[in-house]
Amino acid sequence: MSDSCIIVGASHAGVSLALQLRREGWTAPIKLIGEESELPYHRPPLSKEHLAGKKDLDAMRLRPAKLYADNDIDLLLSTRVNSIDTAAREVQLQSGESLGYQKLALCTGASVREFNPARGLENVFYIRTAADIARLAPHVRKGRRALVIGGGYIGLEAAAVLAQQEVSVSVLEMAERILQRVTSPAMSDYMQRLHESHGVEVHSGVEVESIREEGQEKLICCADGTEFRADFLIVGIGVEANASLALNAGIETGAGIQVNEYCRTSDEHVYAAGDCTVHPSLIYQRSISLESVQNANDQARAAAANICGKEQVYNAVPWFWSDQYSIKLQMAGLNTDYDQVVMRGSAEGGIEASFALFYLKEGVLIAADCVARPKEFMVSKKLIKEGTKIAAEHLQNEEIEPISFVTA
Repeated sequence: MSDSCIIVGASHAGVSLALQLRREGWTAPIKLIGEESELPYHRPPLSKEHLAGKKDLDAMRLRPAKLYADNDIDLLLSTRVNSIDTAAREVQLQSGESLGYQKLALCTGASVREFNPARGLENVFYIRTAADIARLAPHVRKGRRALVIGGGYIGLEAAAVLAQQEVSVSVLEMAERILQRVTSPAMSDYMQRLHESHGVEVHSGVEVESIREEGQEKLICCADGTEFRADFLIVGIGVEANASLALNAGIETGAGIQVNEYCRTSDEHVYAAGDCTVHPSLIYQRSISLESVQNANDQARAAAANICGKEQVYNAVPWFWSDQYSIKLQMAGLNTDYDQVVMRGSAEGGIEASFALFYLKEGVLIAADCVARPKEFMVSKKLIKEGTKIAAEHLQNEEIEPISFVTA
């Protein structure tokens, strides 16, 4: 057994964990293992600035190469871990080499869900890695026709970039409305109007039955008989946690790698952080899985502290963001099971709109969606954390400054 800490996954979580280990006083070797050949990079810009050609990969690096060296972090790129032997405390690499560890951290992230009707077809793209964008970018040209399958945030962000590149874009969503899983009808309606005002066609309640190639174009056939033609497809139908390494090693998994409030798995020497995990939330009194940079970074920092022998509970308020056209949507909390939605401001005016949607459950704020409302977003995170009741009329009243919500 080695005295090393091995981190599997050179992701947001993996990089944060490695650097935080040094800050927490870990003096033994750290090995950070990543499958991609690229120096670790920010993923959110992939579907936005990077796809639009406004930010290259070098501008998206999580940290410069020198910082890993300065912190004595052994960064192993283009390296795949095949299995974990928890009894021997070793990881087996695809190369055949075995590496021993004192502590192991799994930051393996998530992988895109494949769309079965599109399997084996050319010019079908997913957005998860820089390599994905490198394959997609040459197809983004004026006059081309794109079909986006999935009306979630990734699909809509890609649609916005394509529309601004004068690509003809249609979005197909199987649910009754776009963003149905993550937001209210009011926000879904606003986002649909925003996209349609930029020429994007949005079709909800549509189920794709088959896709076939006819020459250089795709013919998409739907269950209701509707047909669409496109030059290329972008698929954004969600992700699945990369939990197979843990599962095969006998570590407890469910929808992801199960961790406790200290980011520790069912094996006392193995921790996990980021998109690959399912963790308990004291705020929501249930286990949750999150796909966000905030969760990856914050959970990784807590894991690093606990690897170093501290007992730091991870219980952060989830928050997210999405950039589409010139609007920034900021989201705090999880709106599952809300019983009231309160709007502050107005959702009219497209890119000029300014409003916040507050989601209440029995009078307690549990989530908020904010467009051009940074004050409301910041205050919402504090209110959600505290779990205090707040009157709907106060939230609505524009004459009341948001900061007073937490000082009253």
